[in-house]
Amino acid sequence: MVVPAVRGAEVTAIPAPRAPLTDDPTAMSLRAAVRRVPPAAHRVAGRLFERHEIAADFAERFTGVPANLSSRSEMVVRYRVSDSPIPVILGFYGDAYRVRSCLPGLPGQANQEAVAALIDAATAPVQVMRPRERWPEVDLCALPVLPSRDGKPNITMGVVYASQCGATTMSAHRMQVLDKNHLALRVGQEHELQALHAHAVAAGEQLAVSVNLGPPPAAMVACGLPPWLWPVGRPALAGALAGAPLALSAGVRTTVLADSEIVLEGYLDGTRTGDTPVLTVTAMTTRPDPVYHALLDPGRERSVVLGLAGALSVARTLDDDLVTDVHHSPAGGGTLLLVIAVHKRSPADDHRLSDIARRVFDRHPLGELIVFTDDDVDISCAEDVLWAIATRGTHRSEWSRGRTFVDATVPFGRTAFQGR
Repeated sequence: MVVPAVRGAEVTAIPAPRAPLTDDPTAMSLRAAVRRVPPAAHRVAGRLFERHEIAADFAERFTGVPANLSSRSEMVVRYRVSDSPIPVILGFYGDAYRVRSCLPGLPGQANQEAVAALIDAATAPVQVMRPRERWPEVDLCALPVLPSRDGKPNITMGVVYASQCGATTMSAHRMQVLDKNHLALRVGQEHELQALHAHAVAAGEQLAVSVNLGPPPAAMVACGLPPWLWPVGRPALAGALAGAPLALSAGVRTTVLADSEIVLEGYLDGTRTGDTPVLTVTAMTTRPDPVYHALLDPGRERSVVLGLAGALSVARTLDDDLVTDVHHSPAGGGTLLLVIAVHKRSPADDHRLSDIARRVFDRHPLGELIVFTDDDVDISCAEDVLWAIATRGTHRSEWSRGRTFVDATVPFGRTAFQGR
């Protein structure tokens, strides 16, 4: 069975995806997860593209405008690039249900019970051997890295893995290609990586790191979990999300995520470009026949990844039995717009929402708007949430910077049909 070509859209037929291999779980392999995507949601662009054309083509033909506000799920599209043998994949994380389907340990709801179960399921990584091909020389320019809006090539989501003196960190970063073997690594708020880097520099040493491109989906989502909120590390939480241990292997210089499509190995020292650390790449390896996964920034893929992880982190912060589920809408870029479902048990619960909102805003500074609904509302459905706002909610409270919550719940004691 093949996928029929789409007329006038330069899309060709592709084989139906194969069943995943038993030793290649979808949570631990992007390519296995892509193989499971239904044919109707998977396309191959039918011509060769220049790198600068790909993002515009994907945004125009396969997403909404703006991309992260589209009510439809994104299609997985594979692009062939004119100056690289490695194809580019966009859109895999652009469907929350698709991501959920490949993460058996991801809770169906984000609440106190689900968070506790996720922590209990945390699993330490294991060392494995995987066939990898080493490039004879380092040449970052040979990778099909897409240019950002300023025209400079940017890796939009590379998972950095580093360890030193018994401490390990795993985090996702944007980075700019400076030349054939140097990257400007945007560290952001990743304090663990900052601490390891600072310790190495102070000791006059280099911090060995691996940059994992096309990493396991479980690792990608786990990197959205703030480490200061969780009692176990991200690699162990990736194992919980996957329902299997994260696979690590020995690279040329340092430890790598074994199932990543492309791995860049190198080191951080005291070199900087402006205020940004420079990563020197000393080795490049790939899986056989690799693909390069890119995310548009901003875009729906990034919103879904941040939203799934962010909902669990909010539930972890609240630790409140009034909350039955938490959902970050992609319309908020994964962090700005939060919907919280509650189940009231007494009249006093009508007055607890303000305190819950305050606690969320205190611990999650990027949030801007919270909508509270009753737990009979499907909080992942924008239409259901808007219905609740229109028929049940009128009360608002505001704090600094205009951060707001909307009470779209029925007061305790009234029926759902009475509303306010």
